[in-house]
Amino acid sequence: MPRMLDVSDEVRAEIGDEEADRLLAGANAPGSYDCTSCRTPGDSEQERTSTVLFIGDETAVLAFAHASCLPSQVVQVTEEQLQGAVRSISGDTVDLDPHKVVPEQAVLGVTSGLVLIAGELHPALVVEPTGPIVRPGATGLGDDFLPLLIEQGFMPLTEITEVPPVLHGWSVLLAVGQLHAVLQPNAAGGQPVAWWQAHQPLQVTEGWRAAANKHQQVLMFAAPVGSIGRQPREDLLRDALDKAAAGGKLVAAAMPLAGT
Repeated sequence: MPRMLDVSDEVRAEIGDEEADRLLAGANAPGSYDCTSCRTPGDSEQERTSTVLFIGDETAVLAFAHASCLPSQVVQVTEEQLQGAVRSISGDTVDLDPHKVVPEQAVLGVTSGLVLIAGELHPALVVEPTGPIVRPGATGLGDDFLPLLIEQGFMPLTEITEVPPVLHGWSVLLAVGQLHAVLQPNAAGGQPVAWWQAHQPLQVTEGWRAAANKHQQVLMFAAPVGSIGRQPREDLLRDALDKAAAGGKLVAAAMPLAGT
């Protein structure tokens, strides 16, 4: 069935007429997807959907968004955002030369919540991909998400009894009370780059923001796909974190707060 896709002229120019026509005809296009802007589900068979091409220096990621959230467009991003182990964009990786679509990449899910440690509430971000994360260039089917983060300085946890150490060089960008990005050191030096970036700023609660301003840091917990899940309440989120830690599937770090 043809998809209700919008492919702009600039996206067509990058991916080529043949690939654009295949997308419009329904080939290589997803039925359901997670909108790269608002992060909620979409269906290209039922609603107008924009193709959004994120381009780095050598590769690109073709993502999909509700047409009401974003127009079809080309967005320039750093190569680190595309080649890093953790992908913040839902979609397919596109080789710019030649134009080929290769398997779908994992989406990085980020949830905010308050975590009680030693009788005090701390602002936290919980990160869980939607699929296994492998090292760039790896051909296996394993999941290297936690080893990659441990190599970056994250601390493995078996229980959540104390605040994890600060991961120097990393920070959480909060602006106008909304969550914008998690920043990591730039391997080439200079300004930090986004390890994860919200394509639409994420709202946080007043309690979360107040705790972040009090501590001037945010705790980040990360677990492989299937470890945490979407929890509707903070007590259930804490239970899931405790179970992941007990199972050896949780790493964490404290990060300074950037912004307000």
